[in-house]
Amino acid sequence: MNGSSKSENPPETLFPQKNIKLTIHPIMERSFAMIDDEIGEHSFSPQEYEIVRRVIHSTADFDFKQLLEFSPHAIASGIEAIIQGVPIITDVGMVKQGIAGLLARTFGNQLISAVEVTQDALPGKTRTETGLLQCYRQFPEAIFVIGNAPTALLALCSELATASVLPALVIGAPVGFISVVESKTALAQAPVNQVLVKGRKGGSPVAAAIVNALIVLAVKH
Repeated sequence: MNGSSKSENPPETLFPQKNIKLTIHPIMERSFAMIDDEIGEHSFSPQEYEIVRRVIHSTADFDFKQLLEFSPHAIASGIEAIIQGVPIITDVGMVKQGIAGLLARTFGNQLISAVEVTQDALPGKTRTETGLLQCYRQFPEAIFVIGNAPTALLALCSELATASVLPALVIGAPVGFISVVESKTALAQAPVNQVLVKGRKGGSPVAAAIVNALIVLAVKH
């Protein structure tokens, strides 16, 4: 597939889901066009490319062309979950904030930051890890979005090994050095629909961009 094709959507489009009208800022449109011109050849599906392009727009980093991986049913499962109103669980508040505006204008799913769920960490665990496990036990079918905390992703993957109910989607995009690659390796081996950012890169903007792209795809669905 050639990534140089331009977006066919006008800046303001009325889509069928709930008659939602999304307005795309002209600067974003121009940025997307520049990404289309520069990204070169790729093998992403149209839906995968919408996600990749939004991540590159958020980071100005074309490395994500090589770093993003999608399991076979990840996008379809994520879109359906968003439309059905399942909760979206983020690891930290920055990821939540990056999603909240678009989600409020579209589907209004419950949006929870795991680190805000509890003030007390379980022994040997971080607050984010503790909060994420609590969220998983309450909403096992949710979309889980990890942009910062590899320990939380590792804890979630440990639960998934024997889970009877799996999340609709896990987005694994923690950033950094300690336990980051290990947590992503654990997710790659987990039996769950997933969008994975390989290596050390990731972060809140990346995780939020992936979810926001899924929201836009859900609106168009």
